[in-house]
Amino acid sequence: MPENTGRTALPPGSTIGILGSGQLGRMLAMAAARLGLKTHVYCVDSGPAFDVATRTTKAAFDDLGALTEFAGSVDTVTFEFENVAVETARHLARLVPVRPTAKALEVAQDRLAEKEFISGLGVPVAPFRAVDGAAALGVALASLGAPAILKSRRLGYDGKGQASIADGGDTDAAWAAVGSVPSVLEARIAFALELSVLVVRGLAGEVAFYDCPRNTHENGILRRSVVPSGLPAEDLTHARHIAGTIAGALDYVGVLAVEMFYLGANAAPGERLMVNEIAPRVHNSGHWTIEACAISQFENHMRAVAGWPLGSTERHSDAEMVNLIGKEALDWQRLAAEPGVALHLYGKREARAGRKMGHVTRLLAPAARS
Repeated sequence: MPENTGRTALPPGSTIGILGSGQLGRMLAMAAARLGLKTHVYCVDSGPAFDVATRTTKAAFDDLGALTEFAGSVDTVTFEFENVAVETARHLARLVPVRPTAKALEVAQDRLAEKEFISGLGVPVAPFRAVDGAAALGVALASLGAPAILKSRRLGYDGKGQASIADGGDTDAAWAAVGSVPSVLEARIAFALELSVLVVRGLAGEVAFYDCPRNTHENGILRRSVVPSGLPAEDLTHARHIAGTIAGALDYVGVLAVEMFYLGANAAPGERLMVNEIAPRVHNSGHWTIEACAISQFENHMRAVAGWPLGSTERHSDAEMVNLIGKEALDWQRLAAEPGVALHLYGKREARAGRKMGHVTRLLAPAARS
């Protein structure tokens, strides 16, 4: 069965398979339940999504027998993290619709493929060079210049698999820091701020956009997302156009997050935005949509995957979302008592350093609007 066939809307009572058991899968399952849809979570480990799904399967992503049985129990499949093996998605796609397609995974899993794909669409990205060894890193650095950042091509997230290189920096140490694996060297970009575009695309190609949050990172991990971003309307329109172009080129179904650098109002119009990376899934920077929009990113993803009409992406309130990282979540009693705070805890058993344990969203008073 081709990956995006079966375009009839799934009725309530249908089952959507979710690959991955993290907090995003948990929130997807909760959103599906609101619509009367069931979920079946498949993962190698029993993460937070297992606590709320209708059904679960604990098995390896290369277990073809288990995957085939899983496909027989669901009406369509989606995923909540981008490191699902492409071969897994392709195997399932021969049995049941997979949305978004394996192509989205293939592009997003490899930073070199991702940058080549996006730049091939005429969308600006940071200057980059492929690096396959320590010697090649020296050549690439001489070409791009310092400062630069070395990123492993695969499996890096939340600042992992990355090493900064200053002028005169130790390239051997940087190569070792990323695990001595095929990587991409990127020029370090001087930007004014980071933002993301959350676009949802339906089965028929219809698209809708959430407001673009302004994002702040600490130690490579998203700390805060705020809407509105304060960017000029023309730049936000351009950002949405870029995200829509990427989603269309991927024949995407569901929510796609496109993370961007905003170079500042002093840059030439049309040249103020540069894509950093894409995430083919619902995204941490869109958690505020649960409280600040009638239809959250999670519900709209499930609507798209199920072939339903897309819901409104309009924002009714300004909002700030802050991640709770590591032991910060242990302060849940104070946070739960704070007026106006929406507290989300993911049910993870161990509050490790650098681990996202939950988040809080604060809806901002009208007087605070920019």
